[in-house]
Amino acid sequence: MSAERMGLLRWWLFFLLLLLPLGVLVEGLLTDNLGADPAMYIVKELGFWAICWLWLTLGVTPARKFLGWRWLTRYRRMLGLYAFFYAVLHLLAFATFLLGWRWDILMTELTKRPYIVVGLLALLLLLPLAITSTHGMRRRLGKRWKKLHTLIYPASLLVLLHFIWQIRSDFLQQLIFAILLAILLGYQLYLKRRS
Repeated sequence: MSAERMGLLRWWLFFLLLLLPLGVLVEGLLTDNLGADPAMYIVKELGFWAICWLWLTLGVTPARKFLGWRWLTRYRRMLGLYAFFYAVLHLLAFATFLLGWRWDILMTELTKRPYIVVGLLALLLLLPLAITSTHGMRRRLGKRWKKLHTLIYPASLLVLLHFIWQIRSDFLQQLIFAILLAILLGYQLYLKRRS
C-alpha cells in the first residue's frame, strides 16, 4: 500500500474513531438502552465527549514535543472540529430533550443555572475557530489566524467552569479534567515565555 493510501486510511480511521461515541449513543437510543433518564444521559455524554476532544486538541503540541507523535498534528483540526460538533450536539440535545425548545423555560433555566450561560459563552468562543479552521481562512487571515485561535484557551476555561459548576456530589471526573487542563495550559504558558 502506498504512503498516500496509508495516510488516507489513517485519516478515515481517526475520523470514525472520533465519531464512535455518537454511534454508541444512537445505538443506545434505538435499542432503548440509555438508562432511566435517556434525555439527561444523551446531554451529559455529548458534553463529556466535547470536553474530551477539546482537551485532546490542546494536548497535540505536548504529545508532539514529549512523545514524538508528529503524526497527531495532522489531526488537530479534525479534533477541534469534532469538539465543536459534539458541543453543538450537546446544546441541541439540551434544547430538544430538556427544554422542548421552549424559550420561557430557557429564560428560567438561565437565571437558575448560570453554568448554562457559561457553556453558551464557551460555545460562542469556539464558533469563530470552527468557521476559520480551513486552509483558505488561515491564508486569508495570516498572522491574525493564530491570534484568533488563542480563543481556545479562555473557551476551555469556560468549558471547565461549566462542567465544575454542575457538581452535586462526586467531583472526581471534574477534578481529573481540571488537572489535565492546568497541565496543558501551563505547558502553553511555558512555551510562550520561552519564545
